[in-house]
Amino acid sequence: MAALLGHTLGTPALTPLEALDLFAVSGLDGAEIIWQDGYRGGIPETENGEIVRNIGRRARDLGLTIGCLTPYVTDLNSLDEVIRQRDIARLAAAMQTAKALGCSRMRVYGGALLGHETDEEVRLMYRRLVDSLRTLGEEATRDGLVLCVENHFSTMTISAAETARLMADVDSAGVGILYDQANLTFTHRESYEEAIELQAPWIQHVHVKDLEFIDPHKVLTTSSVARIDKADRVHHSRMIGDGILEWPAIIGKLRDAGYDGSYSIEYEYRWNPDDLPEPGTGFPESARRLRMLVGPAA
Repeated sequence: MAALLGHTLGTPALTPLEALDLFAVSGLDGAEIIWQDGYRGGIPETENGEIVRNIGRRARDLGLTIGCLTPYVTDLNSLDEVIRQRDIARLAAAMQTAKALGCSRMRVYGGALLGHETDEEVRLMYRRLVDSLRTLGEEATRDGLVLCVENHFSTMTISAAETARLMADVDSAGVGILYDQANLTFTHRESYEEAIELQAPWIQHVHVKDLEFIDPHKVLTTSSVARIDKADRVHHSRMIGDGILEWPAIIGKLRDAGYDGSYSIEYEYRWNPDDLPEPGTGFPESARRLRMLVGPAA
């Protein structure tokens, strides 16, 4: 059966080791861990290997898997070749961390697209993104890893259609899709029925979260890829089952499409702590609700 993961986006006050302890007592099967300097709940890009070894030992002791590594690398499509190559190298380093953790999935952004670019720049940036992912996909395939491009605002893969097009153009066994229906919903893109149908051949990982609109008619505008400024927000974060997303139907549609991979609870406590119960309460309850939909642990 599908594995349920806790995401360290939801544990900003905990180290990865402490987050693993929480995920274990919450009844989860593993973790999705952020790879980023300066975040307590993540693995630093600059770490020397000791943190990774300790995480691996703790996960094994707890009977957990590290199901996904999540870097914050946004410039695979940069028109500045120095910056693009820098971020290809950063992701290559993250892939080595994933390999050391026995991790088979890694989240990647579909570049950055903030809305001020010209049409010609967008065309050139897209070609750069395809080239970057082909290069990284070759290495990922050799390592038994899949790079999962997320449906995400302020990138070149905001919609399911854009993400599916990218998969067809990259055409690599080492590159797949991270399906995030919440992101598609608050950016007013595809319904879950259409999104899953478009992306089904490539879905390799799923983020689970819920939301309520602040203003369902407001168009989201952002100045960054990773987070939404408070003044720009169009939705509140919610625990699964407390928002508007039809998670029983979404999971049923994924199952019908043949998906049997992991579901990661992307509890957005790092960005929106006022919206959600504290992690010690929110993760066990989210895990309980999600387990009822997905089924018993393998």
